[in-house]
Amino acid sequence: MTALLLAPPSSERLNQISCYYVNFSSQVQVVRIENVPNWYFERVVFPGQRLLFEAPANAQLEIHTGAIASAILSDRICCQNLQVDNSRFAHQEHKHSSDRSKQ
Repeated sequence: MTALLLAPPSSERLNQISCYYVNFSSQVQVVRIENVPNWYFERVVFPGQRLLFEAPANAQLEIHTGAIASAILSDRICCQNLQVDNSRFAHQEHKHSSDRSKQ
C-alpha cells in the first residue's frame, strides 16, 4: 500500500491549481518549487508515495533524486501537467478506501 502525502494548502490561493505527483522510482526524491517569487515548496517523497499539493499555475516542480546530501536535479515538470480534477480525484480515493475496508 502506498501512502498519500497531502501538502497543506497555501494561504495564498490565487491562481492555485491542485497537482498530483507519484514517485515511481526506487529512490527517495526531494521535490521542490523554486521558480515562483516569494513562494517556496519542498517535500521528501519516498518510493511509491503519492503527493497531492496546490501550487501556482506557473510553477515548475523540480525532482531531485539520489542521496539527500548529493541529490541531483533529475527532472523538471510544469505543474499544469500535474493538474488534477479535485472532484474526480476525491471520488477515486473514496473508492479505493472502500475497497480496502472490505479486505
